Amino acid sequence: MQSTLKPKQVVKQLTAVLPERVRDIITSRYGLGESPEKMTLEAIGKRYGITRERVRQIENYALQSIRKSSAYAKAKPSFEELRRMVDERGGIVLEEDFLSHMAKDGSTRNHVYFLLVLGETFIKHKEDDAFHHRWHIDQGLADSVHKALKNLCGCFNGEEVMPEPEIIENFLKEIKEVSQKYKNNETMSRWLSLSKELGKNPLGEWGLVSSPNVRVKGIRDYAYLVIKRHGSPMHFTEVANTITKLFGKKAHIATTHNELIKDSRFVLVGRGLYALKEWGYTSGVVKDVIKQILKQEGSLSRDEIIDRVRKERYVKDNTIVVNLQDSRLFKRTADGLYTLA
Repeated sequence: MQSTLKPKQVVKQLTAVLPERVRDIITSRYGLGESPEKMTLEAIGKRYGITRERVRQIENYALQSIRKSSAYAKAKPSFEELRRMVDERGGIVLEEDFLSHMAKDGSTRNHVYFLLVLGETFIKHKEDDAFHHRWHIDQGLADSVHKALKNLCGCFNGEEVMPEPEIIENFLKEIKEVSQKYKNNETMSRWLSLSKELGKNPLGEWGLVSSPNVRVKGIRDYAYLVIKRHGSPMHFTEVANTITKLFGKKAHIATTHNELIKDSRFVLVGRGLYALKEWGYTSGVVKDVIKQILKQEGSLSRDEIIDRVRKERYVKDNTIVVNLQDSRLFKRTADGLYTLA
């Protein structure tokens, strides 16, 4: 629904009940004047020659005075409108996201923020180790969302990521008791953004922010996302070109190749072809792959070895056969099978 709230007009009517000096302090503290810049307690104290604690006392006095005034009672419809907006955004909202939704300019956002502080139905939770600054209108709902988000963090193992539909599905399992009106993808996504421990990568996948697959910092991380999205081995030139197209990041071919070589997440499986280690590929040259296969499965025929190596490496059959002739590593038994020397 379209908002009819006029924050600046409402704030002007509310602060008009204050003495001039107190109104000036509130205006400076919350950036309600011509400039949206907010002043600190120390800066305001220096201006008036008082301590920061005295400024805090005046601020608290101003808020209480407004709440007791007839102007506050008259502004009840505006606070109800603001409450409706918070409820429509999920009942518990990320402060930065909600203010940006309510207004494009910093000055109007400051006025909305002041109304949140002033309104007795709005509860603020300051940023902590687990969550960003957020506001809510229902303590029970806030508790449920906080608990569910913490449980979600436990669903991830290190660098693992999952698509947004999947994490939302898991989220819904954690918050069965909340109102059905909140159980939609938009609200779930907003609630996920409350967490400082969860993050979303450029492909829209969620995971722990500590994971390099979420907090993408360089070419090697972009390369990982590109190859994973592709779902099969890619040539390093194709990886570089896709990074540029998909993310708008200039990826030089030589640089991309070097990053793929140095990162243990990638395995060279053919001439310039790289796959992800998590797909089950074994690192090393063809001889190393043959050794690993024979170590795990025991004696095998030539055709069986070729078949298994071809699942690990994009090489010609003859290349595999040539490597099998290394008598220092492999030997052929009387029944024609190959085993480790």
